[in-house]
Amino acid sequence: MAETTFVYDADGLVLGRLASTVADILLKSSRSGENNQVVIVNAEKAIVSGKPSSVFATYHEKYALNHARKGPYFPRMPDMILKRTVRGMLPYQAKSSGRRALRNLRVEIGCPSHLNGDLPDGHEAGDDSKIRRELPVRFVRLGEISANLGAPAHRWNGGEQ
Repeated sequence: MAETTFVYDADGLVLGRLASTVADILLKSSRSGENNQVVIVNAEKAIVSGKPSSVFATYHEKYALNHARKGPYFPRMPDMILKRTVRGMLPYQAKSSGRRALRNLRVEIGCPSHLNGDLPDGHEAGDDSKIRRELPVRFVRLGEISANLGAPAHRWNGGEQ
């Protein structure tokens, strides 16, 4: 069994389309006994389509459900929001294959130096031809949503607020 790591660049990809594609890859891999992994880079540049005010309101409602000790826990950082979106598309609580699939997902803010340019051995670029579309007329980047929720935006803006 050859283990492969698929690398997806989330820059300009719609969050839901990317998450469903990644969840499908992870679940098929997990159920077939393979150990394929997925790495998503530039999570803060993924987009959520829709009117910005309604998108901000939706994510603020989800975040407002947080309770420090009891949960449910909804993240503020863009990488964790994307990972949580993928988790919602997996049978995470129902089956061990869903939990195993989630363990094989890594989401990064920005692009790590070893994934810039040519990919190392065992890594290949994920096929995003079916999910890459023109940017919608109205959209919000995941980094802007996180900043609106109060996350420290300097971590992905390079020091800018």
